[in-house]
Amino acid sequence: MTATENSIRMIDGIELKPREVAAIGRPKYDSIEDERRARKIGLAAALRVFGRLGYGEGVAGHITARDPEFTDCFWVNPFGKSFRHMKTSDLILVNHDGEVVYGTQPVNRAAFVLHAAIHKARPDVIGAAHAHSTYGKAWSSLGRKLDPITQDACIFYEDHTVISEQGGKVVFEVAAGEEFASLFPTGKAAIHQNHGLFTVGTTVEAAAFWFITMDRSCQAQLLAEAAGTPKLIDHESAMYTQQLTGFADAGWFQFQPLFQEICATDPDLFD
Repeated sequence: MTATENSIRMIDGIELKPREVAAIGRPKYDSIEDERRARKIGLAAALRVFGRLGYGEGVAGHITARDPEFTDCFWVNPFGKSFRHMKTSDLILVNHDGEVVYGTQPVNRAAFVLHAAIHKARPDVIGAAHAHSTYGKAWSSLGRKLDPITQDACIFYEDHTVISEQGGKVVFEVAAGEEFASLFPTGKAAIHQNHGLFTVGTTVEAAAFWFITMDRSCQAQLLAEAAGTPKLIDHESAMYTQQLTGFADAGWFQFQPLFQEICATDPDLFD
């Protein structure tokens, strides 16, 4: 072993195994109540981040978080409430039948139809995010998957789909939501043609980060194709990068700097 290799293996007295990825360490909770509170804080924070990034489009857009106890229900932003002013106390709990079971404000039916269908069909999904972001809308009109043209885009390599059914229509019917969910049985993201992006995660924070970075990847590819023909990352390298940066806890961890910032500037989100 060379001196350089030895210095890499020993950092602050800790031995690092080759290619070892340190555990991120998502928090564990002592009670259902603590976990519910954490999910609601994460949801309110994600909504505020979306607002800060300009993802608001009138009353469109929603992020949901499955309740840890009542798993056939999810927390969601109420209809008509600004992302930028969301508080944990504003969030409403909605069941898969679209009934508000906790809270006094109404639910956006489009939020219920799509999100309920996904939460019902996929027990692995804790958080789901959708907004009418500019670049996601623009890219969705092409009816194409993202290409592996950057490291960030590789997060979605062979882990997202394009859904053309119901694209461009306001999805109000339960059957339409069920059709959408049936076409999105796995993966972290769907590009809904002529509509926008829909991302999911094992945490609400991961779902939010996947959405943010996917929208930016849409922007990057639109810019690249406007300038010329992008060079694609080869399959092996794209898969390698996807596995290193696109796993569930990586999404949670990537959201943490945004979470720290919004908590520091918007402490009233905890109210």
